[in-house]
Amino acid sequence: MTLSFPNQSRSYDEGRGCVSFWGHEASFEVAFQVEMDALRRLDPAISHDEASLLSTFDGNRAKIQHVASRVYSRGRKSYVRLSASDF
Repeated sequence: MTLSFPNQSRSYDEGRGCVSFWGHEASFEVAFQVEMDALRRLDPAISHDEASLLSTFDGNRAKIQHVASRVYSRGRKSYVRLSASDF
């Protein structure tokens, strides 16, 4: 099966310093978190506010999902946290 991202929702989690999103492989749901440092790597001029972080996520969604698929394929876990080094 292939990992897909049919759910376009994402949310900012200030306490964990990340943006969360979800993927699916068949009926298996996978929770992803992309760290703020990873988002800064995609846009070095990013502000630290929620709107800027979500906007950067949205503008780089295809790349983030590609990286998420690659990292997920290494271990196929139900939770994956993406760091700057993954990009």
